[in-house]
Amino acid sequence: MKKLMLGAAAGAILVVAAAPALAHHSAAMFDMEKPITLSGVVKDFQYTNPHSWLVVMVPGADGKEVEWSFEAEGPSTLLRAGIKKSTLPAGEKVTMHTFPMKDGRPAGLWIDLTKSDGTVISPRPAPPAAAAAPGK
Repeated sequence: MKKLMLGAAAGAILVVAAAPALAHHSAAMFDMEKPITLSGVVKDFQYTNPHSWLVVMVPGADGKEVEWSFEAEGPSTLLRAGIKKSTLPAGEKVTMHTFPMKDGRPAGLWIDLTKSDGTVISPRPAPPAAAAAPGK
């Protein structure tokens, strides 16, 4: 009985300890109802865990550049989507589609982007194509 109680206590501790990790992955800070489009020049691509950040200099309403940061998945997920650190070098012109921060800070969740050559890049890999049914 003592071992069972100890096991239950250990399980409860693990559940409580996992709660901050789940909260970490919330997208509550982004306004998922109002996607916006911004154009600018890549300043930096922080290809890091647990999330990567693409930093883009975007002209503001007053003509001054504003530094925007776009959150994406970590390197392993980006690599599965075909995105390497070298894919977005500093100086690359891009048009970003993003869900902006609710509080108005110049940051957002990276939906996709279009490079100056027309290439569209999404930070999430496409789902695998459904296998063709036999006989079709």
